[in-house]
Amino acid sequence: MKKFFIIIILLFISIFTQSVLAEDVFKITDANFDTSNTMIVLNIPDESSQPVLNELKVVRMENPTRAYFDIPNSILVIPKQDWKFNTKSINQVKINQFSTNPNTVRVVVYYDDDFNISNLKFLRIKNNILIKLKNTSWEDEYFHRTYRDEHSSASDFYEYLTVEVPEDNQKESITTQIQQAFNTTIQQTPKMDSPNLVKKDLKLNTKYYISQITPRPNGVLLNGFGSVTIEKPMVLQNPSRIVYDIPNTLVNREIRNSEYQLNETDSVKIGQFEVNKARIVITTPNVTKYIPIYSTDSQSLLIADTDKLNHTSLFSNTSDIISYNTEKINSQTSSMILSFNHPIVHGIDRANNRLIVYLYNVSRYNEDNFKEIYKNTIFANSNITLLPGIGMKLVLPTEPDTFINTYLGADSKTLKIQVTAPKKTKPPITSANNGTRKIVLDAGHGGSDVGAIRDGITEKAITLDVSKRVRDILTKKGYTVEMTREADETVSLQDRVAFSESKNPDIFVSIHVNSSEKPEITGIETHYYHQESLSLAQTVHAALASNIKTKNRGLFKSKFYVINHTTSPAILVEIGFLSNSSERAELVSDKRKQATAKAIAEGVENYFKENK
Repeated sequence: MKKFFIIIILLFISIFTQSVLAEDVFKITDANFDTSNTMIVLNIPDESSQPVLNELKVVRMENPTRAYFDIPNSILVIPKQDWKFNTKSINQVKINQFSTNPNTVRVVVYYDDDFNISNLKFLRIKNNILIKLKNTSWEDEYFHRTYRDEHSSASDFYEYLTVEVPEDNQKESITTQIQQAFNTTIQQTPKMDSPNLVKKDLKLNTKYYISQITPRPNGVLLNGFGSVTIEKPMVLQNPSRIVYDIPNTLVNREIRNSEYQLNETDSVKIGQFEVNKARIVITTPNVTKYIPIYSTDSQSLLIADTDKLNHTSLFSNTSDIISYNTEKINSQTSSMILSFNHPIVHGIDRANNRLIVYLYNVSRYNEDNFKEIYKNTIFANSNITLLPGIGMKLVLPTEPDTFINTYLGADSKTLKIQVTAPKKTKPPITSANNGTRKIVLDAGHGGSDVGAIRDGITEKAITLDVSKRVRDILTKKGYTVEMTREADETVSLQDRVAFSESKNPDIFVSIHVNSSEKPEITGIETHYYHQESLSLAQTVHAALASNIKTKNRGLFKSKFYVINHTTSPAILVEIGFLSNSSERAELVSDKRKQATAKAIAEGVENYFKENK
């Protein structure tokens, strides 16, 4: 009997020891190489233990030149990784299970002499270990941008890279599944000494990869890998629809251009709008009811129909606001920073005159502290209210052309709202009389400057014709319209700006026709440069996209001279491609010219209505 109890005790100790050891081991379920920021991303599930990053030591070795570091108490769930790159500095990365007793994963980096391995750093964010290989700056090591007003940004990126991956790794690795979504071509490497390598030409974007879209009774759910940012939505007509663009994002090829019915009246479509931008289009008679709602890890996004939303289904734990802070970046830009005791679930509703942030699982805050902290800031007119059964609503009134970004902390316990006020270049429009609203129209090129030309058709002739049509429409509506040129004459860029400044207009609109070396390209674009021009660009472009049957190429932040040097809100519209034979035939037709002029005039009028 005594022997039996000893065996039971030893067995219990063994089980307990194994369970303790098991708790100390964490799993690596995926591995990716991010070329844009030159980092390795190792994914760890929520249930895994936390790795101790300060225990990671880099060991240098020679012949060949390489460095390795071991991740203790770790298990590589995916097959071993062996990536070969045709880039400079880094030649190869290997990740494998170095030992099983103890459990150790080893990462080996092969590099050229010009690579500084001392720049290698480690960081834990959410369910990822980030291994930074170069001394390049990250936008923010803690905050991730969840929303932005801007539709194009210097932070947008993509780059091309060729990666050689062992053929036997193609179907086994989760990494390969993600990489395949980025492929443009796949072909066998023409190397006699490497017959088992597959050469992949990849377009790698960081930030977000949409793997799945799921229609739901209360909206549409996007699931993916990475962290999602969403841009200010655009509202289009005929049919009525709301458009959400997600920058620095790729869409799973299997779901691109898919369309789903949400209910009797609403449907949703997902597509790859640009090489580094996804687009979600919801067709609905009531566009104002949809808003984006972010999960606590920013890896999934629910674009919700607020009329059908069950708010309690969005979260399992409630949270309180525990501190309020403000940060002044410069004379125009300041941030409101709210901290919480638990991760938050939040939604963003943006209009031209206000930002509403819904804090669905937040139940308590200190109103006196809130008012005291922000009373002498640009947030003085903001307010928080409790909504029974919903959570909390934060409202920030904004002036026209105010620029907003929102950021969520890596632990989802901090929300930062960054507001950039417009430059005060001229007094705001106060009168409802159209005659006091002045527009300068700039017909691109002219005289000896013909602009684009194909088959004897010139850009300068089309832009002048369309500009006169816009002038006629707006003049009949009571607006004052000035033109930088009214005939086929040469006007320098400097003179165009000087003319506009002398007229002191409310807005400046430059009209151009595009061209490309690739004859298949078609579509309309709208360009802006200064922040206070963004609202004008969005409104006019939305009208163009609704009325002209061609490819919508979107908004661009561009440093064209005339829109950079004018002090009024200024845009440059590209109304089509002269280099495409079909679109060229349309551009010279009265039907297309009149439709374009009508759309520009409609966009201008909508802008003034929204910015009274």
